[in-house]
Amino acid sequence: MPIVAALLSVAGLAGVAVVAPILTARRAAWATPVVYGASLVLAAILLMCALLALLGGSAFQGGVHLPVGLPWIGAYFVLDPLSAAFLIIVDFGAMVASFYAIGYGAHEEEPGRVLPFYPAFLAGMNLVVLSADAFSFLVAWEFMSLSSWALVMAHHHDAENRRAGYVYLLMASFGTLMLLLAFGLLAGPDGGYAFSAIRTAEHVPWLTGLVLVLMLLGAGSKAGLVPLHVWLPLAHPAAPSHVSALMSGVMTKVAIYGFIRVVFDLAGEPAWWWAVLVLILGAGSAVLGVLHAVLQRDLKRLLAYSTVENIGIIFIGLGLGLAFKTNDMVGAAALAVTASIFHAFNHSLFKSLLFFGAGNVLTGSGERDIEKLGGLVHRMPETAYLFLGGCLAISALPPLNGFVSEWLILQAILLSPDLPQWALRFLVPASGAMLALAAALAAACFVRAFGITFLSRPRSPAAETAHEVSRWQVRAMYALLAVCLVAGVFPGPFLDALSPVSQMLVAGAMPKQPILPHLSIIPISESRSSYSGFLVFFFIMMASWAAIRVIHNFASRAVRRAPPWDCGFPDASPVTQYTADSFAQPIRRVFGPIAFRAKVSQTMPAPGDMAPASLTLSLRDLIWEFIYAPIESAVLYAAERLNILQFLTIRSYLSLVFAALVLLLVLVATWA
Repeated sequence: MPIVAALLSVAGLAGVAVVAPILTARRAAWATPVVYGASLVLAAILLMCALLALLGGSAFQGGVHLPVGLPWIGAYFVLDPLSAAFLIIVDFGAMVASFYAIGYGAHEEEPGRVLPFYPAFLAGMNLVVLSADAFSFLVAWEFMSLSSWALVMAHHHDAENRRAGYVYLLMASFGTLMLLLAFGLLAGPDGGYAFSAIRTAEHVPWLTGLVLVLMLLGAGSKAGLVPLHVWLPLAHPAAPSHVSALMSGVMTKVAIYGFIRVVFDLAGEPAWWWAVLVLILGAGSAVLGVLHAVLQRDLKRLLAYSTVENIGIIFIGLGLGLAFKTNDMVGAAALAVTASIFHAFNHSLFKSLLFFGAGNVLTGSGERDIEKLGGLVHRMPETAYLFLGGCLAISALPPLNGFVSEWLILQAILLSPDLPQWALRFLVPASGAMLALAAALAAACFVRAFGITFLSRPRSPAAETAHEVSRWQVRAMYALLAVCLVAGVFPGPFLDALSPVSQMLVAGAMPKQPILPHLSIIPISESRSSYSGFLVFFFIMMASWAAIRVIHNFASRAVRRAPPWDCGFPDASPVTQYTADSFAQPIRRVFGPIAFRAKVSQTMPAPGDMAPASLTLSLRDLIWEFIYAPIESAVLYAAERLNILQFLTIRSYLSLVFAALVLLLVLVATWA
């Protein structure tokens, strides 16, 4: 049975995590390839189990009950269409990351701080998706959080990394607390913590509404939903690049799985206002995430903020699914949910590809500040063109996969006029406008990221001496780009594979996608709209071929390399080139005063003074300033006031304990 094989593979990952410290303690050179190779094999087995469960039907699905965990409850695990779909996302990402890490890990200065926690992290993510009771889910969730926290702290000598680990741990603990409360409300006083018991229990509307809010706080904080995203831009740059790829491309999808499992599967029928809440948070995340990304100089932080944007897009799709489901618009709900899960899969591909590219840049040059790079296309050509492919995919340009899923979400938005609630009829088109704005800003963001990093002339000695990285790292990127292209050109089989998932969540599915009629995909019906990634790809290839033939046949065959035009100043300094800040300036001037309270101050020297003029830019993070900073101040204030408790006498302590006991007895008596 696939579920048994999957659990044995998870146990195997845990076993590798136990053995890894022994290997690293001996400082064996083969410890890195052994650990990552074993992780790759076990992730491949898990991927096969998930594919069997999703494509093979009910014969390969099922669950098991193990006598571990809480007494008289045990642990339930299940492999159904939803868990299989997300298990594919987890384990395909894990396979490629493990392959990449065989090369990238050779440069790790302290492998003993990474190797034991890497397979543990993979085991935790798999176990979350397989769990079918609240206790197992929360234990696996916490295991996933703690192992990823250890990976964030791998390079703890850097003060910035320690702060990232601290913030991540706080947010992870907060998220787990919210999930604990959500499952507690769903289980009720009878204590039916198995998902099958929760699914069949009766819940009053106000309670399920409260569960939605708790899930948005708990799963949203792990996914990176605004305003709970503050740990992402800190933790992702701190972790090793293959771990950053997993955290950004895969772990955030595990959080989305948790949200979908509870809200769509366990909480019962939704209310229409649920969609309002999810759409507002999704649209806000999409636009604020990409605005932050446009202004970043740190390449990995830029990618982290871009993840916030894509999580927002996924939640827009989920919000649409809730809106259509509550109004019995089954076809539209199936389209929205399928598009959302397909975008989650696509994001795991191109975000891992981009983080691998950032890891290559960091390995080859030692820099991740794009202002200090430039010209890498000549020194790292394969990384440059593979990174460009990731930029095209994440910018939702056809024929790559990012375009297909965002186009499907827009098609779902076009069905909103049939919604009866006036709030949704206003909010859904507004979300579509925000989605379009986010897509345009994302394109600008990645034109800037690629152009400043790889084109032009090197701006630092690190960029001048950069070199291409190992074949392991480059081949992993080739694999991801190939899947991005296949999913963009032939999306039909991917959408058909997700039909059991939408059938399970909203009791409907998208039309079965035709194979031959121009290899197109049909969201609702052929009369409304269709898209053929194959025809777009064919047109692009033929147009490119024609352009090449025209140039070679009618232009000079001579090849000449020359420096770019230097405005009449030969050998000008590379720092006079168009910079990342210059590129972002128009966007900053339009959105900066509102989103970041951006202010530019100039200091001009007095006439005759030879001192240089200076220009200072200040940007404020309003979410941190108005939400987290007051909480931090309140906690510090309370801690200072409560500090007196550690200096009391024994008599005072005994009095406090007695008063607490009396208070608890009164509460219990009142509750009973």
